[in-house]
Amino acid sequence: MIWTRDKFIVSDEKDLLNIEFVHHYLSQKSYWSANIPFEVVKKSIEGSMCFGVYKEETQIGFARIITDKATIAYLGDVFIDEEYRGLGLSKWLMEIIIKHDELQSLRRWMLITRDAHELYKKYGFTPIGDASKFMHRHNPDVYAGNKTNNS
Repeated sequence: MIWTRDKFIVSDEKDLLNIEFVHHYLSQKSYWSANIPFEVVKKSIEGSMCFGVYKEETQIGFARIITDKATIAYLGDVFIDEEYRGLGLSKWLMEIIIKHDELQSLRRWMLITRDAHELYKKYGFTPIGDASKFMHRHNPDVYAGNKTNNS
């Protein structure tokens, strides 16, 4: 599907994604996946539901949903290029994601953020009340040895 507002577009069509742009942002500008290899980004896109944000033909944002489309979703890799922040695009992107037809039966949404709590609160996300039930296996240095810039 494609949603339009002024000169901007949001699409869930993977064929429109500029994987090189997404990889560059994630590997060079994000705090959560510095040095992530190009092939890992490509594989993550193939296995996820993705949303691109565009100004006319140029991609300027991205979000990825890992989901079974029935019970659970993990929202990750959400970003708007610095040049286009402050225009309400992340809010518009979140509205589209949360209202997407294929994601309406979900029992649980999850995400991890260092600094965007206020944005996500507007869409019903809250801190985990009893975190003792949640577990994870985390390897924050998994891409530390990858210093190549394959884009």
